Amino acid sequence: MTQHLILTVIGDDRPGLVGELSAAISTHGGNWLRSSMAQLAGKFAGIVEVAVDADKEDALRAALANLAGLKVSAESAATPKSAPAGRRLKLALVGHDRVGIVREVSQVLANHAVNVESLETHTSSAPMSAALLFHATADLTAAPELDAGALTRELERISHDLMVDITLDETIRA
Repeated sequence: MTQHLILTVIGDDRPGLVGELSAAISTHGGNWLRSSMAQLAGKFAGIVEVAVDADKEDALRAALANLAGLKVSAESAATPKSAPAGRRLKLALVGHDRVGIVREVSQVLANHAVNVESLETHTSSAPMSAALLFHATADLTAAPELDAGALTRELERISHDLMVDITLDETIRA
């Protein structure tokens, strides 16, 4: 029987970390399925979904715990299902960086029962000034009966308060 594990990984960034992690996983029969990793302020951080035979899970967990310079935690996950039902949306946001942008947008999404499947953010310098811009993109899932007009209006309302540009597009589920 196959067990799915969700690994969270953090450590001081240096060359070879992904290689060491992937070697430990493959040596113990694990299959690297999906991941998201980044270097953030000198730290390497990531999340990885791994499938491994149940009889090899304990050995894999032990090997991951012994990786030098990496703190790896492993959580058992349910066997993945097919893609979630409902509407798939893409959110893009750009605006002057300030405290609270993610909180306010995520509250609107939660109020409309919209699930955040993935979220990526970064900051950059504005082209013609020294101002710091905040960028976010998110993949979202909502119920088929979502009132997209109401969601868009509420996002537009807060976009004026936050001084950001927000785009919400519906995508085709593959």
